[in-house]
Amino acid sequence: MIDLFNQQNLEDHLPPISEEELSDEEVLKQAYALQEELKDKMLVLGHHYQQDDVIGFADVRGDSLKLAQDAAKIDKPYIVFCGVHFMAETADILTPADKQVILPDLRAGCSMADMANRAEIDKAWAYINGSLSGEKVVPVTYINCAATLKSFVGENGGSICTSSNAEKIIEWALEKGDKLLFFPDQHLGRNTCYKMGIGLDEMITYDPNKFNGGVTPEQIQKAKVILWYGYCSVHQGFTSQQVTSLKKQDPEINVIVHPECSFDVVQAADEAGSTSYIINRVKELPAGSRIAIGTEINLVNRLAQEFPEKKITSLSPYQCLCTTMYRVRPRWLLASFRAIKEDKPINVIKVDELTAKGSRTALETMLSLS
Repeated sequence: MIDLFNQQNLEDHLPPISEEELSDEEVLKQAYALQEELKDKMLVLGHHYQQDDVIGFADVRGDSLKLAQDAAKIDKPYIVFCGVHFMAETADILTPADKQVILPDLRAGCSMADMANRAEIDKAWAYINGSLSGEKVVPVTYINCAATLKSFVGENGGSICTSSNAEKIIEWALEKGDKLLFFPDQHLGRNTCYKMGIGLDEMITYDPNKFNGGVTPEQIQKAKVILWYGYCSVHQGFTSQQVTSLKKQDPEINVIVHPECSFDVVQAADEAGSTSYIINRVKELPAGSRIAIGTEINLVNRLAQEFPEKKITSLSPYQCLCTTMYRVRPRWLLASFRAIKEDKPINVIKVDELTAKGSRTALETMLSLS
């Protein structure tokens, strides 16, 4: 859950709202100066999808798990997480109690994480297990989810996975049990399982918005993999038609997509992989390579700037950006820094100990397997 500790102090630390309101340039100037002043007590983490004016403050860049792990290693009392709420939750779970994790804007959420709430999960678990006769279902969740889902998985003998290690974790789950229940991103689950040789006819999708998830007990009994009906709104913006059109215009272009894209997009692309995979592949490809990437636009644009000797574009002609990640702005960073200077932090993210315990169990399972 989110602890709105000292939330009432937020307005006290924001730039003044008047005709003398700070310009964007002055916000950046003051925030950088304050960051330097607070460098011994504050760590700023920046997710790859952040905009350049925010990522410029990052002491460490990375994906959600790497950033949470980095937070746990560095001995500073305040962690400012430029990401979304489930990422800040993971950082709080993995860091000691004497560290405080701060999300600059509490509205920075994740639509996919919101597609799986604990009440719906418990209801689905009861229905799925009630439809079976002794078969063991092992739950696995993508790390892009709320702490309550991480905790559920830990409580029920499952594991967390990332887009990098999903295949290994799913293999473990199917060795441990008879069936896999995969949360919350159906596309990562489907794409990974298909890559492992599991047929589409062995997978069903449980939709919590439908009666009994839209599946019958007979379908559950027959299925090997049960996918939760969740998805990333950013990666829904890519289509197989975009791949086909680009390939028609330029047969030599390399199309690389994230496995959160739909099945037909992944099948049409040349390669699919995690954010770290995409970054590493861009580095590896020779100068002059033409690359179309199917993932969040801020990362794509940053790669294009970092590798000007390669022609890097987005797979989509539209701006596929994470609108909730976009909520973290330098102005809110400045407010967070001001509050930290006074040792009165705002927007502190705190996961209750019972939820954190189950979540840690699931995270430790993943780390031991990886």
